[in-house]
Amino acid sequence: MSYLFEDKVAIVTGAGGGLGRCHALELASRGCKVVVNDLGGTLDGSGGGSDAAQTVVDEIKAAGGQAIANGGSVSDPADARGMVTDAMDAWGRVDVLINNAGILREDSWTEVSMEDFRLVLEVHLVGTAYVTQAVWPIMMEQNYGRIVLTSSPSGLFGYPGHSSYAAAKMAQVGLMNTLKIEGAKNNVHTNVISPVAGTRMTEGKVPEEVFKALGPELVTPAVVYFCTNDAPNGVILQAQAGKFSVACVMENEGMQLGAGTTVEDIAANYEQIVDLTNVKPRDMLPLG
Repeated sequence: MSYLFEDKVAIVTGAGGGLGRCHALELASRGCKVVVNDLGGTLDGSGGGSDAAQTVVDEIKAAGGQAIANGGSVSDPADARGMVTDAMDAWGRVDVLINNAGILREDSWTEVSMEDFRLVLEVHLVGTAYVTQAVWPIMMEQNYGRIVLTSSPSGLFGYPGHSSYAAAKMAQVGLMNTLKIEGAKNNVHTNVISPVAGTRMTEGKVPEEVFKALGPELVTPAVVYFCTNDAPNGVILQAQAGKFSVACVMENEGMQLGAGTTVEDIAANYEQIVDLTNVKPRDMLPLG
């Protein structure tokens, strides 16, 4: 089967470098028209400018593709709507949204400032929500959409000094779990990528030889698959150095203790309550 994107339009946030750049270039090479968004700021979110986005656009055009640059901030609701407007004005539709933009501010939980904590959530979580909500009615009306949210092993499993980043990244899973349900009837699929890649966020944190092996281009095939007609709905896919695996929320059989349960009952039965012998993926809660 051929996985081309002719007549499709994508928005890729944070696409001026690293993972986002690789995603944008691959989509464009397969015929997709791409809005390359990047604020052009530093790793901690300061500064800004559209030069990074324009450089990627120039690469795409030099290879014969179609793309436009957008220098807006995902954490600004007007800018988020603006990148969707740019896509609609240029090509009249939006088929794919890859939420990739992010910043990092590291500190121990003892030392982290709530200002930094809030700022990281504003970019990763609220920014993802702004752009996703802006494209949502378009995708629902056209009965087609592919949305990718970007999580991280830091969010799924934790990492020292990453409290704000981890909280924002795990929140992507919660958002996806609802969007997959609400969009399914209109063929709008939402999935999560959890990458490990050699980018400016990981530079200096791993040995040089490991960094070189973690090329961001090795994550992109999974992300682009999530953008195809065959994409699943509601999957967390992990990708690093050419290895791909699934992560999911699981539930064990537990134990029915009934009304009147006491603390002593929990203590006495704790080992059975948390026994993981028979676990299974958990889907949506029963709604009656």
